[in-house]
Amino acid sequence: MLIKTFLVQPFYIPSESMIPTIQVNDRVMVNKLTTRFGQPDRFDVVVFTDPAAPEREESFFQAVRRAILEAVGVSVREEDLIKRVIGLPGETITVRNNMVHIDGVPLEEPHLPPGVRMPDYGPVTLGPDEIFLMGDNREFSMDSRVFGPIPIDDVIGEAFMIIWPPSRIGGL
Repeated sequence: MLIKTFLVQPFYIPSESMIPTIQVNDRVMVNKLTTRFGQPDRFDVVVFTDPAAPEREESFFQAVRRAILEAVGVSVREEDLIKRVIGLPGETITVRNNMVHIDGVPLEEPHLPPGVRMPDYGPVTLGPDEIFLMGDNREFSMDSRVFGPIPIDDVIGEAFMIIWPPSRIGGL
């Protein structure tokens, strides 16, 4: 429990928002130290608390059960999401002609498959403590284009490795 709380934690990915990088039902390891001693870098894949999630009410026994299932990566809190860092504090983000622009400069995204389509968006300028997150599956991702930039403090950690299924074990 101490390792899960402060160092690394497995997370189960139930959605298609990060395809092709992360597949539905993959499990990833998340390094919690990276956010304790710095801020995320562009293109980091991070787990964060959904800004629209309601406050959870649960009994002591429900909380213990949930913590155990989360600790082994079998369950995931519905209010935890995973996306890629696109915009950093102070930058202006715009999407035009299927390309993300940072401060007016097109962003090269080698992690995306060819032919990615996304509607125009923005501009939005990030505050000094905010980041802009997007899923790799741009057409099917509820991300900062929907819920806006998020506070850096809402980042739980950086996903660094797929640990399940065995055929997909490897770094991110």
